[in-house]
Amino acid sequence: GACTLRAVSVRGDSARYRGEPRRDALLTARFGTGERALVLVALATGTRTAPGAHLAAAEVCRWIAAAVGRSHERLTADIRAARRADLKAGLHRLTDRSLGRLRAAATEQGLDPDDYAATLRCLLLSGDPGCRTRVFFGVGPGGLFRLRDGEWQDIEPEVAEVKGEPVLGFGSPPHETPDGDRLTMDLGIPTPPSPYEPAPGPPREPFRFRTSVARTGDVLLMCATGFAEPLRGEPELRAHLADRWSGPEPPGLTAYLADTQVRVKGYADDRTAVAVWEA
Repeated sequence: GACTLRAVSVRGDSARYRGEPRRDALLTARFGTGERALVLVALATGTRTAPGAHLAAAEVCRWIAAAVGRSHERLTADIRAARRADLKAGLHRLTDRSLGRLRAAATEQGLDPDDYAATLRCLLLSGDPGCRTRVFFGVGPGGLFRLRDGEWQDIEPEVAEVKGEPVLGFGSPPHETPDGDRLTMDLGIPTPPSPYEPAPGPPREPFRFRTSVARTGDVLLMCATGFAEPLRGEPELRAHLADRWSGPEPPGLTAYLADTQVRVKGYADDRTAVAVWEA
């Protein structure tokens, strides 16, 4: 259709050396068919040094996918209509619910919720070839970049200070924004049973959200910190990937795997990277 998706998650040199599992988890899913389809890519990173870090990351990916799957028709309509306020409010709620379930699961297992925790970053793509709106959301650090005309742009959304305004699912938000946009009050999510009712408190990390309109030839890259840090810190890596990924066709699977594993001295964490080439 309108884009090509490449996604990979590999153990870093440090984890290989120590014989440890990969802390990053990656999930891709498509809900619906045809122009009404919605593609979700979710990546999560478990807490460093926590014994169950990889399990926590995998769980939160499954939970956010289940939540998006239940609400995919509404989300697809909001993306196609560019209802940014609806999307931000609704996805904030889904993210908080998923991370709240993770904390509840930790308590049930007798674990410290701060240890059995994970960051979460997601990308939503519409199956409509005429819709070029790409939606990013999540909680925690990482990277969101765009390669346009051979130059990298760091478009990671800034984290605004939380000032206590009502958030969907926590308090009583208004029914619509000052601009008249309808807030997505109900995305078709059944009321969660105890211990998730009332809804768990918002995560300690602020919610991150950005919509972007793709141009022909753009490459949108979402990644975990293990790939974001060397990309930000090493100009040679940025130049290498810009050269490799600016061709008329996206790289094949083997080439993409090789590109994301280019070694950079001083960076040995897991590497998880999701890239979208616009047709």
